[in-house]
Amino acid sequence: MLATKYIRESQESETLLIHEVSRLKANSGEKIFRFGFGQSPFLPPKQVSDALSSASLHKEYVSVQGLEELREAVATFHNHYDGLSVKSDNVLVAPGSKILIYAMLTAFDQADVMFVTPSWVSYEPQAKIAKLNRIRIRTSFESRWRLTPELLEEACAQRVNKDQPAILILNYPGNPDGLTYTESELKALADTFRKHNVLVISDEIYGLLNHDGNHTSLATYYPEGTIVTSGLSKWCGAGGWRLGIALLPETLPTAFKQSVIGIASETYSCAPVPVQYAGIQAYQISDEIEAYLKHKRRVLSIAANYMYESLSAVNVKLHKPEGGFYLNPDFSNFRDRFKDKGINTNEAMCEAILNETSVVILPGSAFGYLPEDLTARIAYVDFNGAEAMAASKEIGLEKELDQAFLETYCPKIVEGTTRLADWLR
Repeated sequence: MLATKYIRESQESETLLIHEVSRLKANSGEKIFRFGFGQSPFLPPKQVSDALSSASLHKEYVSVQGLEELREAVATFHNHYDGLSVKSDNVLVAPGSKILIYAMLTAFDQADVMFVTPSWVSYEPQAKIAKLNRIRIRTSFESRWRLTPELLEEACAQRVNKDQPAILILNYPGNPDGLTYTESELKALADTFRKHNVLVISDEIYGLLNHDGNHTSLATYYPEGTIVTSGLSKWCGAGGWRLGIALLPETLPTAFKQSVIGIASETYSCAPVPVQYAGIQAYQISDEIEAYLKHKRRVLSIAANYMYESLSAVNVKLHKPEGGFYLNPDFSNFRDRFKDKGINTNEAMCEAILNETSVVILPGSAFGYLPEDLTARIAYVDFNGAEAMAASKEIGLEKELDQAFLETYCPKIVEGTTRLADWLR
């Protein structure tokens, strides 16, 4: 019999777990408000879906690095939107950026990997599985949960062996915070990264969903030390298709790219080939893609701002959302009232909210917060994205969306937010 002590400890991703819990509750007939799982509610653009259908007979294995035509399209696309100068040979394609980040971490025998609190649930578990040293950088509500040069300096000072590589994973617009960085903030961070020779994996998968459409890549200011990751799951609404990309800087040793490709060849072999052909269509610079992004951004923005204003009005601490799908509320103003109900952790808080309001949100502890931090993540995606997109197109980009639009096409956003606000009152 296999002894348990020899099995590596690993837990199911909190986001995937809450998605399954939500699915089971909904299937049992319970009306719930699924603000826990950050899945795009929108369909991919029709021309991209059509391209996937047309490519369905492609069953061959292809280059581990990805189809050359796709890599060229990805490089051109991100050079256009992010002002970069990436070459197609420095593009990696994989079945999701998640596995790409893991492959890049496992390319190191030793390294210090730094994470910002809050950060996406899988970064630290991946570094743990890769047996790399981990350093957690804690931010604050007052600093908008932003990494600062001062906090980065403190983290670098904690490093015991400064000869081994230093890696930092940065995600913005952020999951779970929904916030981004200003150009001046990025420039200041770039100077500090350069000073300490930090390799940054800049997870910009929500970049094209910056609500104002003005995302700036860290690679603009720190091109020699930034690996940008992205993919089709968020901006293109194709999470289950599993197509992620990484943009490598020219200055990285060739051995690093070869190591990642080697790891990929021994694990996932290549990204799904029909999806790669669809990706070629997705990564075209066109009026259709630009309009698709503009409609998606404004629907997400009106849902986000409604939640932000409604919860701020009942004394929840929040920062105005700037991109992606998320709000990162701080419920510390309710600590005394929660304590009277026996609620002392963010997990207990989210459980009470689910049981008493049927609103599903994720506890902050999943994103690196301490259990006693009364924080959570809200994903404002529980609506029919296809209907909302069609209605937005019919209204036209010249006219703003209003409350009536939200009530008609995002009713669960309105009702779920109202339930949560009433519970807090």
